Amino acid sequence: MLAPLRPDHRELLAARETGRSLPAPFYVSPEWFQHDVDEVFSKQWLFVAAEAEIPEPGDFVTVNFGTQSVIVIRADDNTVRAHHNVCRHRGARLITEPRGATGTIVCTYHSWTYDADGHLTYADAQDSGFDRKCFTLRSVHVRTIAGLVFICLADEAPTDIDEVAEIVEPYLAPHNLAQAKVAKQTDIVENGNWKLTMENNRECYHCNGHPELLNVFFPIWGYSSTDTVPDRLAPVFNRYRISTAELTEVWDRYGLPHRNIFQLDTRPTGFHIEREAMDLAGESFTLDGSLACAKLLTDDLPERKLGRVSMHLQPNMWLHITSDHGLLFSVIPIAPDKTLVRTTWLVHRDAVEGVDYDLNRLTNVWEITNQQDADFVALAHQGISSPAYLPGPYGPSEVLVEAFVNWYITTLRTNMGVAAAEPGTAPMDMGSHMAGKAAAS
Repeated sequence: MLAPLRPDHRELLAARETGRSLPAPFYVSPEWFQHDVDEVFSKQWLFVAAEAEIPEPGDFVTVNFGTQSVIVIRADDNTVRAHHNVCRHRGARLITEPRGATGTIVCTYHSWTYDADGHLTYADAQDSGFDRKCFTLRSVHVRTIAGLVFICLADEAPTDIDEVAEIVEPYLAPHNLAQAKVAKQTDIVENGNWKLTMENNRECYHCNGHPELLNVFFPIWGYSSTDTVPDRLAPVFNRYRISTAELTEVWDRYGLPHRNIFQLDTRPTGFHIEREAMDLAGESFTLDGSLACAKLLTDDLPERKLGRVSMHLQPNMWLHITSDHGLLFSVIPIAPDKTLVRTTWLVHRDAVEGVDYDLNRLTNVWEITNQQDADFVALAHQGISSPAYLPGPYGPSEVLVEAFVNWYITTLRTNMGVAAAEPGTAPMDMGSHMAGKAAAS
């Protein structure tokens, strides 16, 4: 049952002040956490896996948040399916493992058995009028985009996912993620609200706390000209402009799209994507910027130095892709003060560990960075939990944070029927995008 919207919560939602962090209840209140589960994570497209995690028919992963559990499985026809992880007999959870492979989905309670498409194939000791076709697993909307798997739990999913796919696929497709393999996957539980995790990701104002990452990562997000760049970043910004100019010639030569497309808070499935230069050798996320994997993802492109594709998608993912590997991040809320961050490293399917890549070299920079980010999120949650906390202002480089918070507030207002209190800040019209059911693919 959906949690009711308390009058004081309705007022907070209506009165959110643009350009400032959210009031404390949005981060620490159990009721707000339930609103987030019910109105955001249960109604939006969520990134849940790479196709590389389920390369063969019968391979599956399970995705859990709140009381929800979903089976994402590759069917015999090689398509990806998603089903609620609930037996149609008496409701037992079907699969308890986080990942694996199976020929059939068997309920351990009474042995009801389903195929990967969700059809009930066996149910013992039923009466003569029993029709197995009436007890197919409840399906979940699923959409694959260039090797990435997204699901939506709503009866009617936001239909703009097709528009988003059309825009982002040309950026992702040259890196052949659907033909990659998982080199490593890690889970870290951050001691903070999921929105703090996303806000932390959406800015580089804090990036002095990432010395390893800053070897190759230009910390210039949010700055559009040298007029607004702090003096300490002026040399970095100059290197970034020179590297970008050099790489633009390479990108254009190979027909690689690189324009910065920023639609994070102007549509239901908010996203941002661009191709950017990297510092030092400019090839990969290593301490010196040189390749981490000798076998490139970009089979048909001989260039090692392609910078990185950067993509953010609301509400729970971001990624970075270089010529030699992909980095995928997904965020799942666990509790008001607990958030699961999953990182997946992808390499070429034929790359051999110890021959083409050293696993520690491949993962070291981001494993260190992930722990640093977890520490920052914990500090933020601790401070916001204090009665002394008041919402603070976002600076010029925190434009993606404002976009995330604006998207979040607009989504809640739209789904919960709350109008903005301030003139001129009414929610964007999402109705046309919410009108139809998204087709599974």
